[in-house]
Amino acid sequence: MKRIKGLHIIKAFKIALAAVLSILTANLLGLRYAVTAGIITVLSIQNTKRETLRTARNRGLAFLCALVLAFLCYSVLGFCVSAFIVYLFFFSLLCLSAGWGEAIAMDSVLISHFLTEKNFGAGMLMNELLLFAIGTFFGILINLHLRKKEEEFDRLSRQVDDEIKGIVHRMSENLRREDKTGYRSDCFARLEDKIGAAKECALRNWNNTIWSQSSYELDYIRMRENQSRVLRNIYDSIVRISALPAQTSQVAAFFEEIETQYHRENDVEELLVTLKKMFADMKLEQLPQNREEFEARALLFYTLMQLDEFLTLKNRFAVKYMVGDSAALRG
Repeated sequence: MKRIKGLHIIKAFKIALAAVLSILTANLLGLRYAVTAGIITVLSIQNTKRETLRTARNRGLAFLCALVLAFLCYSVLGFCVSAFIVYLFFFSLLCLSAGWGEAIAMDSVLISHFLTEKNFGAGMLMNELLLFAIGTFFGILINLHLRKKEEEFDRLSRQVDDEIKGIVHRMSENLRREDKTGYRSDCFARLEDKIGAAKECALRNWNNTIWSQSSYELDYIRMRENQSRVLRNIYDSIVRISALPAQTSQVAAFFEEIETQYHRENDVEELLVTLKKMFADMKLEQLPQNREEFEARALLFYTLMQLDEFLTLKNRFAVKYMVGDSAALRG
């Protein structure tokens, strides 16, 4: 809770400082309605650099359109409330259609100044353009300090890794048990929560990086998301295995091997080779002697196929970043 309050205090100070700088700059330039520059700054500050730049771009394009619409409305209907209402209707329609909804209020405040002054001359036009430019500039400037929180992502993603490693460990244990009534799926809910937190952090980091971008963090979380889906399928198979054919111990031992070799830098090539050999050996074994053994071995074979997908997901990721972008791997 203290951490959250601290972040709120920092953000509040940042907003206040940027607004004051905007208003002071507008006053120094002798602009009318200088306070509006501060309001524009407040509305321009977003949670990430990318959001801030996107919002500034959208509002800038919308403001140019607003000027054209306002000029037409005031020229035809005069400087009256009716003209402003007509302008607001068409401008709102344009912004909502173009996805610029956040620009309606801010740009319309600037347009209302023409109505108040009953003037659309060059001086007034320049006044509004400068108010917009100053407010937007300080909104962007105050967010330039935002940086990727690599340590936070590293911490959250390691929690994901630990959860997956624990799931693999429990699979190796429960695979050897005939009675699986105590084998619950609660771990997958915890895993999804941890993946969600890490994904949110990865998205924030992505949006706070403008020039040198790497999709490492997002790709890493996508890979773990897909592996989580595969592990859930494996769990559903394991709980259905009631008989324990001879192959069970071999498959359980392979789960243990995966757990032992589980770390980020491992491209799992050796594990995939081992798995391929297991498939080949199974084809040479005698056929099941009864229906119960047949069903159990079929589930074991399906489990190995799912493990092949689980490992292949990691292999593709590792090859991409260990060969093409090895500097991205941390820890």
